[in-house]
Amino acid sequence: MTTTTPAADGRVINAQASMDAVTLRVGDLEQMTSYYADSFAMQPLDERSSGAETHRVLGRGTTPMVRLVHTPDLPAGSPRDAGLFHTAFLFDDAPALAATVYRAAQHPLSKFVGSSDHLVSEAFYFTDPEGNGIELYTDRPREAWTRERGQIMMDTTWLDPNRYLQSHLDQETVDAGPSIAGRVGHVHLQVGDIETAKRFYVDGIGFEPTLSEYQGALFASAGGYHHHVAMNTWNSAGAGPRAAALGLGNVEVTVPERDDLDALIARLRSTGVQYADNGRTVTATDPWGTLVTVSLPGTTVEEHLERA
Repeated sequence: MTTTTPAADGRVINAQASMDAVTLRVGDLEQMTSYYADSFAMQPLDERSSGAETHRVLGRGTTPMVRLVHTPDLPAGSPRDAGLFHTAFLFDDAPALAATVYRAAQHPLSKFVGSSDHLVSEAFYFTDPEGNGIELYTDRPREAWTRERGQIMMDTTWLDPNRYLQSHLDQETVDAGPSIAGRVGHVHLQVGDIETAKRFYVDGIGFEPTLSEYQGALFASAGGYHHHVAMNTWNSAGAGPRAAALGLGNVEVTVPERDDLDALIARLRSTGVQYADNGRTVTATDPWGTLVTVSLPGTTVEEHLERA
């Protein structure tokens, strides 16, 4: 039987922490629902109304992958604002990734941005109809990752998308659609300053840096993963708190036990970050206005909707 234990070092997040679905505030709920369903083989899991807003969760199987909050009165954000660089959807193997890339590439509203070999993973990039970045990727085995000077080496080199599809695409996997597992592997953020981001996401939330030598960026994770969160200033250097706008709403993290939330609270207090604790979820807002929620497992779709 597998057991979970809180992080032995209260300065870092539990090694078994994982990312949950990202919340996006969207202007056209039906178009965005159709796009994520058709392009990424997601299906609606649940929804509710809250005043003038509609909250809708999409995912594969019972795994939420994106939460769409209909807020049509909000303006579009600027690409130079702090916020979302991309949400990264992780797939178990190359055929599952290839099938999803093939679907996304066929959609008339998809914008294909590129594909890269990152040494630890192989990835394809798209932009959704409202300008939110998306990464589709699969990991290489951990034993194949290179570590130097205490860091996990990552790079961005050419990955031929046509050759990848020719090598890994099969109709059976395409037809399987939402029955093939997928989840949020990491979230990549635009921030105004790396050191400020480090104080919040490393010192406060508790992720451990994995690569700090990549120019203008910091990668961090739980349990030695290559990264669960990344922060860059490539487009957003100097950005201040984000005004209410379409795009990123919440970033969510799951930890195994209540002791992990207590350790999180201690870290947030030590860094002077305000938080709220409802017993199963601790929430805090990063310096640019993104709400980060850290929750216990077994949270229902309805509870996720309440937090969106």
